[in-house]
Amino acid sequence: MKRSHFLIGAVSGLAVVGSTGSLFAEALAQAPLAGLFDQSDRVLVIVNFQGGNDGLNTIVPFANPAYYSYRPTLGVAAGDVVRLGDQVGLNPALAPLKALYDSGKVAIVQGVGYPDPVLSHFRGTEIWQTAAPDKYLSTGWVGRYLDAANLPADNLFNAVALSDVLPEVLVSENVDVPAIQQLQGYGLTSDRNVANRAAFHEFVQDNRVPFASPYLAHVAEIEDHAQRGAQELPNLVAGYKTEATYPATPFGRSLALAAQIIGSKLGTRVLYVTLGSFDTHTTQRATQDRLLADFANGMTAFYADLAAHGNDGRVLTMTFSEFGRRVGENASRGTDHGTAAPAFLIGGNTRGGIYGSHPSLDDLDNGNLKYGTDFRSIYATVIERWLGRSPGTIVAGNFPAIGALA
Repeated sequence: MKRSHFLIGAVSGLAVVGSTGSLFAEALAQAPLAGLFDQSDRVLVIVNFQGGNDGLNTIVPFANPAYYSYRPTLGVAAGDVVRLGDQVGLNPALAPLKALYDSGKVAIVQGVGYPDPVLSHFRGTEIWQTAAPDKYLSTGWVGRYLDAANLPADNLFNAVALSDVLPEVLVSENVDVPAIQQLQGYGLTSDRNVANRAAFHEFVQDNRVPFASPYLAHVAEIEDHAQRGAQELPNLVAGYKTEATYPATPFGRSLALAAQIIGSKLGTRVLYVTLGSFDTHTTQRATQDRLLADFANGMTAFYADLAAHGNDGRVLTMTFSEFGRRVGENASRGTDHGTAAPAFLIGGNTRGGIYGSHPSLDDLDNGNLKYGTDFRSIYATVIERWLGRSPGTIVAGNFPAIGALA
């Protein structure tokens, strides 16, 4: 049972800062996380392109005539593409990312997927979040990292999901992760009622509960942590000054809050953010272009804000989506569930550029792209080269590292 079962959430433009004598200030005094290299305050930000982002209109193979044959109405005109060479380029909605790319802070891994792909939203999402295409696991790959990292047990913000529910990627055996959609209103549902709040305080302090249960102490501990976290958080939101203009969208507000949490140095190692839905079965161009623009503008503001506070080198952002889309457009000027698609790595110790080959449009698998890079290679690289852990205990199997991280 996780804390997210008890929490409600909201979004804020406010900051998270330290408080003398608080639970979080005590957590900050803990020793640096073992296993990292020369820094103990690195942060991984995970952006979920929810719904299945179309890779061909994200990194556009404008020099390949087959692309326009498959997409007579959806294809991005070659003259509109933000070129990254003489073969591929960015969707024009991603143009704000070009400056970060030119500065070597954006790596694009092409053709990411896995063997025998599943085109179900639910199972596909589960596979990417648990890193287990061939089995069912009860923990996420980041959750297993959290369990292995020996993080301070009294820090309630070792990882944070900036969403209304806890994603499976952050489910662990031993570390509770809060799901915070907004700061205003974040807390226990029962605390909306003064009498209920008082009754809960009495319950957690009462040793005379007249029945035994193997779960009662655990439930009480989770509720106690959630209540204290909800009470502490508003008191920690004061000192951070945002130094960028974020998109006035849920994604932009989530990134602003992520920058505030990072800048406040609460010991948070992982943040999770969603953007979507990319499930573009109809009228794809308008929907996807809007979402990609939101991503590009959000990332530009996020890294400008981080840089203004000296935090841009501390933060690596990675993206994933449960699947790509089919090569050919459908009759509704959209695309259906497909396979391989690109992933972005931004900031941190990224070695900018393009990695992997663009999937062939001449060698398809029943109308779908064949993947070239297993997504678990990206995970293994991030775990080892950014989070400083052995990937073998977190992502089962032996997956070669990619060169996108130093």
